[in-house]
Amino acid sequence: MRQLDERERLDWLQLIRTPNIGPVTFQQLIAKYGAADEALAALADLPGKRPHKPANRAKLEEELHQAERCGARLIASCEPDYPAMLAEIPAPPPLIYVCGDPALFQKPAVAIIGARNASGAGRKFARLLAADLGRAGFVIVSGLARGIDGAAHEASLETGTIAAVAGGVDVIYPPEHQALTEQIINNGAVISECPMGYHPTARDFPKRNRIISGLSRGVVVVEAAARSGTMITVRYALEQGREVFAAPGSPLDPRCAGANKLIRDGATLIQNADDILEALNAQIPRSQEQQTGFFDTTLNSQSSRQNDADTAALRAQLLELLSFTPLHRDEILREIAAPAGLVADSLLDLVLTGDAVEHEGGKFSRG
Repeated sequence: MRQLDERERLDWLQLIRTPNIGPVTFQQLIAKYGAADEALAALADLPGKRPHKPANRAKLEEELHQAERCGARLIASCEPDYPAMLAEIPAPPPLIYVCGDPALFQKPAVAIIGARNASGAGRKFARLLAADLGRAGFVIVSGLARGIDGAAHEASLETGTIAAVAGGVDVIYPPEHQALTEQIINNGAVISECPMGYHPTARDFPKRNRIISGLSRGVVVVEAAARSGTMITVRYALEQGREVFAAPGSPLDPRCAGANKLIRDGATLIQNADDILEALNAQIPRSQEQQTGFFDTTLNSQSSRQNDADTAALRAQLLELLSFTPLHRDEILREIAAPAGLVADSLLDLVLTGDAVEHEGGKFSRG
């Protein structure tokens, strides 16, 4: 853990905003070159199908001024104020904007999520859970959407709530949550990896969902359709090793189909906050040695490199495996019989040369 100075912070922002550089590639570039400014300098000399032109630095400087005017902080994943739980997930956002109190990230958190068109009973149950969990010492995380999200935030304003949003932290969405957003900023925190002033589109919400689950020790589902954004968050939670809870609902209500299916598939059925507290208090925190990801940034990539012939063979094997349909990094590792660090190095080279493309959620395709 270390604090970035202002120049380094701008370097990090410029690197992650450079086209074709996502969190996975960013992580590997820092591991390979040691610092963001060195990685930026190296990009200009890299051969490939497409040029790696760093993001406009002057525009990013203005964005940081805008954040300062709005009272937002830009926190890097290497800094002490970055959420520890979020830092555990594979390829976490290198930088997050925060409006509000980052001290909340030091407390244990539970996500409460569900349908936007929630029933009155569903919203009431979400409020009860949020209030009881808050009194038990948990921060409540949600996505500031209509329905269950809004109810959970409202009920936990006094005890602590974090809203992960799909747009900029200075953009109110949905519009009817303006007053609630202001209350959260004053009493909790709003977090996003998106630029200041950015208005969300449909493709931005899955990225937001991985942050909701990443911040939390457990994810609670209260009313969710079988195919919904809530179920995407659940998928991320399972990938991240988080506990999943679900409240049962009527089999005649399509808003409950997703939650009921989760229970059938093994999620913990809950009837009150005590069910959640019992399960979470029984958890044993994972040690650093038990935490695994696709890429280990502490790995000395120079010492793990194969000779040129083997490296070329591994790159060719990766190119043969990849298609224009994105493939998740876990699938890549299962199919390629080579150490994860070597696969990471070769995949990084393919991304930088334009032969491969990094997509959201840790997926890769042919370039």
